Amino acid sequence: MEQEDRILQVSDLNVSFHAFGGTVQAVRGVSFDLRRGETMAIVGESGSGKSVTIKSVMRILPASARIDSGSVLYNGQDLIQASEAEMHEIRGRRIGLIFQDPLSALNPIMKVGKQIMEVLRKRGLSKVQARERALQLMKDVGIPEPERRIEQYPFQFSGGMRQRIVIAIALAGDPEILICDEPTTALDVTVQAKILELINQIKEERNLSVLFITHDLGVVAQMADRICVMYAGKIVETGTAEEIFLDPRHPYTWALLSSMPDLHTSERLEAIPGTPPNMIHPPKGDAFAQRNRYALKIDFKREPPTFRLTNTHLVSSWLLHPSAPPVEMPESLKLRIQRMKEEAGYV
Repeated sequence: MEQEDRILQVSDLNVSFHAFGGTVQAVRGVSFDLRRGETMAIVGESGSGKSVTIKSVMRILPASARIDSGSVLYNGQDLIQASEAEMHEIRGRRIGLIFQDPLSALNPIMKVGKQIMEVLRKRGLSKVQARERALQLMKDVGIPEPERRIEQYPFQFSGGMRQRIVIAIALAGDPEILICDEPTTALDVTVQAKILELINQIKEERNLSVLFITHDLGVVAQMADRICVMYAGKIVETGTAEEIFLDPRHPYTWALLSSMPDLHTSERLEAIPGTPPNMIHPPKGDAFAQRNRYALKIDFKREPPTFRLTNTHLVSSWLLHPSAPPVEMPESLKLRIQRMKEEAGYV
């Protein structure tokens, strides 16, 4: 991959914060890159470090958190070292952000039109130009009757329509990257599908690079080009969507896929046993070992290295060591993957 294809590069990022009388190791040596025009998804359970990673990229961490080491290069500029003035410009015009709860991103006592127009005015548009552009953005994100609704307040919109307004605000800066942090979690399934379709549509129309954060692998099945699976502050498996869904290798990825509902699964879904580790005192070996029924003795003593299966497929698991005993994924997951392959035309 050519260097110029990478619009965002996160390298060896380590983030901690103070909580519960100790220091939580929230992000531990995370590295990934985002290519121009692609959708990269970061997937993992709540508390895995996904949102902390994104807040570090955007430099919007709470006061209790700190970036201990690492770099975040956006078009070659290290955002960790950037001034607050530079970050204000980047947040407003270069990287758009969509949060899980649209109400937290909207001013409840300001008309939605004015909230969109504020971003446009900062770009130098006149009041008349900003209003015209705001109306067009509302149309672009599927808000009906924008001429009327531009004068309404956030509480007058449904959850799905509020999220569309947040997307319009994010697009008002004409960004190169759109970061979506659990943007559909608070929405029902029907509305969720429409928002995902909208994000895909906008990405194609504007040639955006999208970084999508979610706890649900099923959400990104039809939109991600590549996927990073994250657990206990580390990325444990990275691959193309095809590699993650059709050839997963990490037991945590197996567990996530086994707990994902689909239309054809008749057998009972498998919940992931146990709970994530206490990251004030990170486990000595593989953080997933206590919940992993396939764990080897070495998993409790040493962190696994990263094994490169292909140019795009990387897995951190001792099960891939040449000396490891042969272990196969659960039979129910094999059947599910077989169905996915048949549906995708691989069989």
